[in-house]
Amino acid sequence: MIKTILAQLKEFKLPSLLTPLCMIGEVLCEMIIPILMGKIVDNGIYGGDLGYIVRTGIMMIVIAVLGLFSGLGGAYFGSKASAGLARNLRKAMYDNIQTYSFANIDKFSTSGLVTRLTTDVTNIQNAYMMLLRMAMRAPASMIVAMIMSFIISPQLASVYLIAVVFLGVVMLLVMNSATKYFKAVFEKYDALNESVQENVSAIRVVKAYVREDHEISKFQKAANNIYLMFVKAESTVVKISPIMMGTVYVCILLISWLGAHMIVGGSLTTGELMSMLTYCQNILMSLMMLSMIFVMITMSEASAKRIAEVINEETSLKNPENPIFDVKDGSISFEHVDFAYKSDSKEPVLKDINIDIRSGETIGIIGGTGSAKSSLVNLISRLYDVTKGSLKVGGVDVRDYDMESLRNQVSVVLQKNVLFSGTIYENLRWGNKEATDEECKRAAELACADEFIKELPDGYDTYIEQGGTNVSGGQRQRLCIARALLKKPKILILDDSTSAVDTATDAKIRKAFANDIPDTTKIIIAQRISSVQSCDRIIVMDEGKINGFGTHEELLANNPIYREVYESQTGSSADADFDEKN
Repeated sequence: MIKTILAQLKEFKLPSLLTPLCMIGEVLCEMIIPILMGKIVDNGIYGGDLGYIVRTGIMMIVIAVLGLFSGLGGAYFGSKASAGLARNLRKAMYDNIQTYSFANIDKFSTSGLVTRLTTDVTNIQNAYMMLLRMAMRAPASMIVAMIMSFIISPQLASVYLIAVVFLGVVMLLVMNSATKYFKAVFEKYDALNESVQENVSAIRVVKAYVREDHEISKFQKAANNIYLMFVKAESTVVKISPIMMGTVYVCILLISWLGAHMIVGGSLTTGELMSMLTYCQNILMSLMMLSMIFVMITMSEASAKRIAEVINEETSLKNPENPIFDVKDGSISFEHVDFAYKSDSKEPVLKDINIDIRSGETIGIIGGTGSAKSSLVNLISRLYDVTKGSLKVGGVDVRDYDMESLRNQVSVVLQKNVLFSGTIYENLRWGNKEATDEECKRAAELACADEFIKELPDGYDTYIEQGGTNVSGGQRQRLCIARALLKKPKILILDDSTSAVDTATDAKIRKAFANDIPDTTKIIIAQRISSVQSCDRIIVMDEGKINGFGTHEELLANNPIYREVYESQTGSSADADFDEKN
């Protein structure tokens, strides 16, 4: 964990080294001043030497200025190092997330990843800043003050030593008790972020169903859980303060009482006693800073583990040692394929799939909710790996391809249509960043998107809001189809991606595909029979198995499920539906 975090220092190693050096310089300057103050009292004031007072005073000013610049240097370099570490941690996590397979993404919730990229990294940044500055300054200050105290009076300094050992044991016990609360609190942050994310992304649904009160209640519950956990943690940590203050006051009283007797006995001067009391204050401040450091380390330990999990997570899908980069054609072959989302699943989602699809064919896939239609097509672009059997594209097992090369030849328009903030041109060029304006327009024409784009005030330069909220569902679907076409893929998969367009537009899109991209293998998942009946062949899915595979006419004649749904959608039977079992 620590190795993973510190590996992200990279170009900020030098500021990380200079920060503690500056802090040590500041401590040394601070520790010299009490000695000089004692000398002024003993040699200047009591000795009546004004010149000595002036010379020593000037020396104290010079040392104070040096200490000031050392402190400023520590603050500057510490800020640079901690902010740089935070930047690199976010980049390392984000870069690794981009390599994740769908299985890896399923392991981490979206809200959990957001918490790690924001709250957890901020905790590490603050803790690292404190470690560089306070974790070096506090022990150094305490050690130097202790050494100076022993030089002045070993007898009085032994009081400090006993107090420091006692407080150290108390701090360890208290922090150990508080650790479990700080570890749990960040899991509560995940729940809070999830509540916010769901509410903001689905705000229209919330308002449409007048569920604001429910969402507010859910958010308040998540926020209150964090509050209660922090109260428990802070209530444990705050116990240190009265113990520490009581111990220090006892030290001051003992030193004052013992010091007064020593002054009377002639073994200690007034200036030396004043220096000892000053060092007592330094030790008090150092112990308070150490307690803060322990709190930050305890909080950041949980964050560091969560961040390291994301950085060290290895994608479940990897390129082979000698990958194939050229996809010959769009032929697809499933050979006794089983698939399960989790290795320990009792039942696979897909069971013994055997299909051969010729390059350039248009294949329809139809089936009830939960029949694993999307799971089937997700395997083609290797978003998941098959659990058993073999899946070949262009005559080659998909596991033998370079993943980027394979996915560049398989365009997928998913069920959830996502557009990004930017112009229509910018959104379309996600399919091909080098596409010309003419190519973008041609793809839009094929997807029947050109007709509504021309009616927009700025045409293809119209700005799309985040998530495509300023266009309709059907328009979003057509833009996503156009974006996929710009890749000029060998395989095009439409995963229920024309459900929001009218049947006439759906028919135009299918006709355009047949005429303009005849060599591309087209797989269309749909709920409407009309969307797939003109396909070369149609797959009927039922509970993760192939229930039927053939032309529209063949399935009408031989497949009861297909026939019943066809009749229900054409009005011949009012009761049939995909989700009803025969």
